[in-house]
Amino acid sequence: MTDASPADRLAAVHAAIAGAAKLARRSPEDVTLIAVSKTHGPEAIEPLLGAGHRVFGENRVQEAAAKWPVLRDRFADVELHLVGRLQSNKAEEAVALFDFIQSVDRPSLAAAIARAMEKTGRRPGCFVQVNIGDEPQKGGCSVAGLPALLEQCRGAGLPLKGLMCIPPAEIEPAPYFALLSKLADRHGLAGLSMGMSADYEAAVTIGATHVRVGTALFGARA
Repeated sequence: MTDASPADRLAAVHAAIAGAAKLARRSPEDVTLIAVSKTHGPEAIEPLLGAGHRVFGENRVQEAAAKWPVLRDRFADVELHLVGRLQSNKAEEAVALFDFIQSVDRPSLAAAIARAMEKTGRRPGCFVQVNIGDEPQKGGCSVAGLPALLEQCRGAGLPLKGLMCIPPAEIEPAPYFALLSKLADRHGLAGLSMGMSADYEAAVTIGATHVRVGTALFGARA
């Protein structure tokens, strides 16, 4: 759909989510579509806002801080997710800006977020990122380390919403999505943020509550 309008792309992704949900005997309303707008400016974002979409994701705090405050002056009901790795020294800025932080992956970051929440009075929902494929180049806690990190997050008072993962590229993602679902169920977490442009339909059939879609909505990044 390279020549499709943003509204058409949005409708196509929603239709694909609905189709995958139907296969899994789920309601498509149980799946939140996060439009990942990293590297895209307001001129690319505004058509989706105009089409009624309100949930967006960004990878970097500084990039989001440069474009979203102005957009939120016009679209106050936007829900903003941080989906990229977060440095502890950016925790306070992230807590002030985002409604959800999806990349909690280590005790030091959990502690920094907790301090930022206490200081700012804001409490964005948190997802723990799991390095589901045990890939050294990716963020996320190990599967073995998940119970301890969840205990630390809960002890720090973080509002835990679920788990997030990025499966290995060019490998069938379904087993990794199934593992994340199993881990979330084991630890009493309802949220499952999994699935991107190439595999979000598979993620929905396995129980994703949030899918993070960029290219299918915005086109290829420069």
